[in-house]
Amino acid sequence: MAALIAFSLSLLAGLATGVGGVLGVLGGGMSRRFLAGALGFSAGVMACVSILELLPQSAADLSAEGASPWWALLAAVLGGLAVFLFSAAARFRTRRELPAPGEDRQRAALLRTGLVTAIAITAHNFPEGFATFLTALHDPAVALPVVAAIALHNIPEGIAVAVPIHHATGQRGKALLASFASGLAEPAGAVIGWLLLAPLLTPVVLSAVLAGVAGIMLTICVTELLPAARVQREGGVTVGGLLVGAGVMALSLYLLG
Repeated sequence: MAALIAFSLSLLAGLATGVGGVLGVLGGGMSRRFLAGALGFSAGVMACVSILELLPQSAADLSAEGASPWWALLAAVLGGLAVFLFSAAARFRTRRELPAPGEDRQRAALLRTGLVTAIAITAHNFPEGFATFLTALHDPAVALPVVAAIALHNIPEGIAVAVPIHHATGQRGKALLASFASGLAEPAGAVIGWLLLAPLLTPVVLSAVLAGVAGIMLTICVTELLPAARVQREGGVTVGGLLVGAGVMALSLYLLG
């Protein structure tokens, strides 16, 4: 029964990503102004969670285990390099498939941005779901505020996935599916982590994984989200979205802490 409650709580937290996806596809229609603001918002969310949560937590955990905190920086660099190479390969493929510049190329770039963001958030949600599950398994009462805070900061992550995919494809269904799928990494992380990975996920390994995810998210902000927002030529809206996204995520991390 305790395991079922713990799984239900991790599922609830993960579904909040889908709520963000719903908000992303309903808000603002297909306007460039909304897209620029949403992409800036998403960049603020991902940069904030990486800089304020993942990297410091990884360094602190490594230090507590007797390892050098600089391993967190190395893991972040490797994560960033991996997404940079992935994006470069995707851009090369896009250029081959769309030789003429124009709206089609912009749509392809937005679709790539949405998919890469979904992968990064899925990687972030997987260990988060495992941690939520273990906390709830130990004491569901203690886990409730943690789950509430995680759900709060999963909402803007769902927006980050859904908005570029919606604008690239014009299909709400695909955008919602991607956001819900990335959120389901939370309960998947709970189940797989508990059944298979618990013996392998030592504190050092988990800390390095979190730092790698931080590097992935920061690189996506620089190479995908902000360039896609700049193309919309709504600089003020993009900066405003960036600041609001960082503020929302900082508040959710404060509540989580």
